[in-house]
Amino acid sequence: MTRTSIRIHIVDDDEAFRDSLLWLLESHDYRVICHDSAEGFLAGYQPGPGSGCLILDIRMPGMSGLQLYEELQARGNAWPVIFITGHGDVPMAVQAVKRGAHDFLEKPFNQEALLAAVDSALATAESVRQSESGVQACEARLATLTAREREVLERVIEGKMNKVIADDLGISIKTVEAHRGKMMDKMGARSIADLVQAVVAYRQQKGRLP
Repeated sequence: MTRTSIRIHIVDDDEAFRDSLLWLLESHDYRVICHDSAEGFLAGYQPGPGSGCLILDIRMPGMSGLQLYEELQARGNAWPVIFITGHGDVPMAVQAVKRGAHDFLEKPFNQEALLAAVDSALATAESVRQSESGVQACEARLATLTAREREVLERVIEGKMNKVIADDLGISIKTVEAHRGKMMDKMGARSIADLVQAVVAYRQQKGRLP
């Protein structure tokens, strides 16, 4: 993924500060979108594919950065958030990090600190994107399985041998082998380890059985 495909949103009511961040990040080939208020950001908020992060001033007129963060959490936003804070707002920023915000920077900070925070946030965003992509792919593959193939899958990931699976399901070993082969093909698994890792990761992400 190129930097020009990454969106970095800056939400801050200080025009001069926004402009300085815009110049810095664009000089490093990032695509930057500035907003002068939390309300303005929400008015055009369209979650979707891609990768990026948000840089939020924690204290702004109207809706604060913290309130915006809470609203985005309620909407299921997965982009990492970097808070910009003055000294008096550090306790709030610490609490936000404990609740899932990626990081915070206390003014004044240097360019290297901001760039390091952005790089770290984007690495996190990319990891989340890849994880979600893997979950979606696994879900799509599971949907192609027949009822019998799913029964075989459940027993395979439990570590049961073909003979035991055959006894459990009341079918022949050859039939188990046929269902198992088709199931492995449909799941795109090269080995039992691949299959187990994919299904376990899927279930952990979804928080439920498929």
